[in-house]
Amino acid sequence: MNSNKLRQLYLDFFKEKAHAVISGASLIPENDPTVLFTTAGMHPLVPYLLGEKHPAGRRLTSAQKCIRTGDIEEVGDRTHHTFFEMMGNWSLGDYFKKDSINYSWEFLTSTQWLGLDKNRLAISVFEGDEDAGFDKDAYNIWAEIFEANNLPL
Repeated sequence: MNSNKLRQLYLDFFKEKAHAVISGASLIPENDPTVLFTTAGMHPLVPYLLGEKHPAGRRLTSAQKCIRTGDIEEVGDRTHHTFFEMMGNWSLGDYFKKDSINYSWEFLTSTQWLGLDKNRLAISVFEGDEDAGFDKDAYNIWAEIFEANNLPL
């Protein structure tokens, strides 16, 4: 599967889940003097993540081109790039972790979408830091999914 097919499948999946497909923003951010480039899919959506109403609604999906240079010395290994496309789905006060996690599982494992082998997937959850604790909610949701699919935790 090439990147164009993957991108289209992702956007189609979330469109089917009542998300508006929004266009990616410019690589040069408008009205943000704090950065040179758009560095994440959420960057153009910050005003809406902070409570402003988005004209396309409360459920959005996008494929955003991004440039990152903060870790440029790492570029060239298997995990770091300067230019990439970040796909995202956004709930602006509509749904939360349970639906989001279930959408992820469905997209990854359903034969209608990616159809990945459930036995080859590894899931991680936020372990906590000095500002926030371990994400028990996400862990419990994933545990339910794994149990329902007879997978070890």
